[in-house]
Amino acid sequence: MSRAAMKRAVRESVSGLPRAFWWLWLSTLVNRLGAFVATFMALYLTLDRGYSASYAGLVVALHGLGGVVSSIGAGVMTDRLGRRPTLLVAQSSTAASVALLGFMHHPVAIAAVAFLVGATSSASRPAVQAMVADIVRPEDRVRALSLNYWAINLGFAISSMAAGFIAEYSYLAGFLIEAGMTLVCAIVVFAKLPESRPVRTEKEKAAGEVSLGTVLRDGRFMAMVGLFFLVALIFQQGMVGLPVAMGQAGFAPADYGMAIAINGVLIVVLQIPVTRFLEHRDAGRLLVVSSLLTGYGFGLTAFAGSVGVIALTVCVWSLAEIVIAPTQIGLVVRLSPLHGRGRYQGVYASAWPVASLVAPLMAGGIIDGFGPQWLWGTCAVVGTVAGLGYWVLMRRLPEEEPSARRPEAGTSKPLPEQAA
Repeated sequence: MSRAAMKRAVRESVSGLPRAFWWLWLSTLVNRLGAFVATFMALYLTLDRGYSASYAGLVVALHGLGGVVSSIGAGVMTDRLGRRPTLLVAQSSTAASVALLGFMHHPVAIAAVAFLVGATSSASRPAVQAMVADIVRPEDRVRALSLNYWAINLGFAISSMAAGFIAEYSYLAGFLIEAGMTLVCAIVVFAKLPESRPVRTEKEKAAGEVSLGTVLRDGRFMAMVGLFFLVALIFQQGMVGLPVAMGQAGFAPADYGMAIAINGVLIVVLQIPVTRFLEHRDAGRLLVVSSLLTGYGFGLTAFAGSVGVIALTVCVWSLAEIVIAPTQIGLVVRLSPLHGRGRYQGVYASAWPVASLVAPLMAGGIIDGFGPQWLWGTCAVVGTVAGLGYWVLMRRLPEEEPSARRPEAGTSKPLPEQAA
């Protein structure tokens, strides 16, 4: 591709999105640039504080459990209080709890505050995704969600490298830097982002509130959440099963680091070009194919005897991740009623932290009981089941809502969805 063609592709990928989306995108990028706790929690507890690996694992699990609880609670807040207040509460409380964690010494206090950090840091997700659905036209949502996912991975890639150097100097500095950058995100939200929650009409008020029970009784949606949980369970093996299997096979930690780094690099490099390919493709086919790529990408690890071959398997499931992440979130929007987007996004967002709790048990039990090859074979089977499930689920998907021109952020004119 020529340089002119590349410039045109990038321009087409980022053009036409409202100004409010880019402020939200910037807030997401800054947030991920400051990521430190989730990446270095285990090393901080074992190397700096001198705790056992078992205690570190418990704290990391509590951090994930906090994310499970808050994802659902934040979804309710997003619908009741609004997107902007939820973001402000989540980001300001994350900044405070992260800074507090850096000064905790007692093991019980560390565990409690780690749970709080996991809860507050995950509370932004339903609000961010609901706000994107509110302010971006339906035909642009996959592109917008892809760009937001690209910001998450770009920020994470940069912060992971920077955090390693910061940790060598001071872990406390890392906690304080993350707290400061999260506070900057809250300031951006406060100064630049208007509330986007659609105003309920009298007819919609009479129809009643969309409750959490409404979400849980939505069979099609809960089936989709279950399928995403299966896919997330496979993806988690990149952080859980893969390093353990490589260690047992005699590979050095640096070999794993080099292989897994390909995942972040590919997402940063390919997310925008692939976005243009995804934008007008059938979501059902994309989800089926990406689920199969995920399962068999990890399944091929059973035949990998060198770092180079492992790197190739990482390329396969990384491509699946690039496709499935924005497509899946777009599907959540399509299955969510207008005034229940926060609750629906919250229940959906809880699938990933639940998978992060189950994946270590799955990996440890299968590797210890049967060997790594059985783990990778299981991943292939789970990916196949998820692909078949998506194929059945998407056969009668409701039509996408019609497009409507939306005003720029900061104007007083209501969105078409907000007009009575």
